[in-house]
Amino acid sequence: MASTLKLNTLTGASTAGSIAVTGEGNSTTTNLQQGLCKVWIRLSFNDSSGTGADSFNVASLTDSGTGDFTINITNDFANGNFTHLGMSNDFHALNDGANTTGTMNFSNYNSSHSPADVSRGFSAGMGDLA
Repeated sequence: MASTLKLNTLTGASTAGSIAVTGEGNSTTTNLQQGLCKVWIRLSFNDSSGTGADSFNVASLTDSGTGDFTINITNDFANGNFTHLGMSNDFHALNDGANTTGTMNFSNYNSSHSPADVSRGFSAGMGDLA
């Protein structure tokens, strides 16, 4: 028998922002909110005029130079110690550690380890929101 559950809001019973989900094997639980990606973006490094081709929780982009972008977050993280992942289509990308509660830094480098713009990049941030 199939069931359909339709909701607009999920709220924890004992703590509003904490919902435990039973994991594989039925012996452990994980916090639903802790496992969610809070910011993501698929962007074009050759066009910094908007928020990228597609995004979630991104207010805007700042072109800080060749291969260097700042992703401005709509709803800030609780602190700057969140996890930030990034990749690009041609070269290697990294977060240089300059994150703040409201920004993620994204830098691209070519095979010679020099800053380089590329046509597409992808970035995501995970952590507690403020």
